[in-house]
Amino acid sequence: MSKGITSKNEDYSQWYNDIVIKADLAEHSSVKGCMVIKPYGYSIWEKMQAILDQKFKDTGHSNAYFPLFIPKSYFSKEASHVEGFATECAVVTHYRLKNDGNGNIIVDETAKLEEELIVRPTSETIIWNTYRGWIQSYRDLPLLINQWANVVRWEMRTRLFLRTTEFLWQEGHTAHSTSDEAIEETRKMLDVYADFAENWMGLPVVKGVKTPNERFAGALDTYCIEALMQDGKALQAGTSHFLGQNFAKAFDVKFTNKEGKIEHVWASSWGVSTRLIGALIMAHSDDAGLVLPPKLAPIQVVIVPIYKGDEELSKISTFVDELMPKLKRLGISVKYDDRDTQRPGFKFAEYELKGVPIRLAIGGRDMENGTVELARRDTREKQTVIQEGLEIHIAQLLEEIQQNIYNKAFDYRTEHTTDANSYDEFKELLDGKAGFIAAHWDGTPETEQKIKEETKATIRCIPLDNKLEEGVCIYSGKPSTQRVLFARAY
Repeated sequence: MSKGITSKNEDYSQWYNDIVIKADLAEHSSVKGCMVIKPYGYSIWEKMQAILDQKFKDTGHSNAYFPLFIPKSYFSKEASHVEGFATECAVVTHYRLKNDGNGNIIVDETAKLEEELIVRPTSETIIWNTYRGWIQSYRDLPLLINQWANVVRWEMRTRLFLRTTEFLWQEGHTAHSTSDEAIEETRKMLDVYADFAENWMGLPVVKGVKTPNERFAGALDTYCIEALMQDGKALQAGTSHFLGQNFAKAFDVKFTNKEGKIEHVWASSWGVSTRLIGALIMAHSDDAGLVLPPKLAPIQVVIVPIYKGDEELSKISTFVDELMPKLKRLGISVKYDDRDTQRPGFKFAEYELKGVPIRLAIGGRDMENGTVELARRDTREKQTVIQEGLEIHIAQLLEEIQQNIYNKAFDYRTEHTTDANSYDEFKELLDGKAGFIAAHWDGTPETEQKIKEETKATIRCIPLDNKLEEGVCIYSGKPSTQRVLFARAY
């Protein structure tokens, strides 16, 4: 099987696209800017969904669903929110088509909507309009709702999983009786995302707060997890927003508190999307294809028989039939590929490309010796192991692979997080080593914007565990109390 993957050191962008396409994760659709997520790619998303969904339920949240279409007037109720999304909105203006008499289907100009509908770019407005009818008293709070949905943000330049016009995500929207409760919820969900990224995706992240320039439209504070990809660019892997009372006031969502006083509720929203699949690819994969952390791999173990004749295949299959239930009892997903339409070498290349963590090859001599050949995807090492107790060995090895994938990404981030003490040093690092650059900033949006315009680098976050230190801004020379993390980003 010819892989035809561009080397990531040669052309990182093409390397990424090659893996997405050749590993059967997704493809471009006939609808410009949209993608088709193929079964293998979608099965990764399903695993992510299942884990996150359980985490949301464990923290007291329930799932609901809200309309795809949002009346245009809802957006004008929260000024900064509409400003943040106005340039990305798809607008529905008519509700009927007709035949023009020449065999062409055209829009029926008489079927114009009285009020245009926006295809949701995010759901704050429709949800807060709904919450007005759900919340009357402190007894109705907190209201903890999550939605799994698709959203549309009109994009001119798209990249599979990372930036498409339509994408899949979850969005949490919660209402609280106090600001402290809403902030606690915002921080709690940030921790849920960080835990998922590090312990399931094998992706080390920095938890931080966004600057006002980078804040979500309509939020008082945006918290984020930032990850570093193997080309030294940052990727925002999840956000959690403290919305204050902005949306409650815009949609008149009030409650009677315990003292009988009427107040506006306090809010949070938080979300992650299918861009996490892009993060998985870019953080861990290599020139041979996808590298998946075992906890998110649709197939954790693949078994390939190598045989001469039906008798050898029968012996191998008997052993595999006994092994597979043992693996499944340990919660390990396993596939036995005994297709006779493809040679073993083709299968090896296919599963390496698809990032299957462990591959077992079993031949006639292995059956005689009571061994199997085991190949690890993360290190590409092969070893001969005994068949007895194989399922225990595999379970332990999957844990080791998961940790190794995380360690490798952590080491890369450590090596590519550098202090810069002058603007010249900052620019030199950006164009050379790349990665996260910790530098002093004077705290003004003007300085942040000038740095962005001149270098394309943004402040990714102010880390939550930041140490305060006296210094001067690399750009303006004004006093600064702490370093912030800059990077070029996706």
